[in-house]
Amino acid sequence: MARVCPLTGKGPLSGNQRSHSLRASRRVFNPNLQKCRVEIDGRVVTLRLSARARRTLLKNAR
Repeated sequence: MARVCPLTGKGPLSGNQRSHSLRASRRVFNPNLQKCRVEIDGRVVTLRLSARARRTLLKNAR
């Protein structure tokens, strides 16, 4: 299962992990994916959405 939000297309980003002595080692920033049930064309589907996309959907549902 890919770590990508199907709605926004957000995926993993890479960067540096910094210690106290500022030595750099590579790390991965994964998106915050949450399982969410969404109604698409009258059917309820479970998607792994990013937290930001989920908040936007819930905000627009009101």
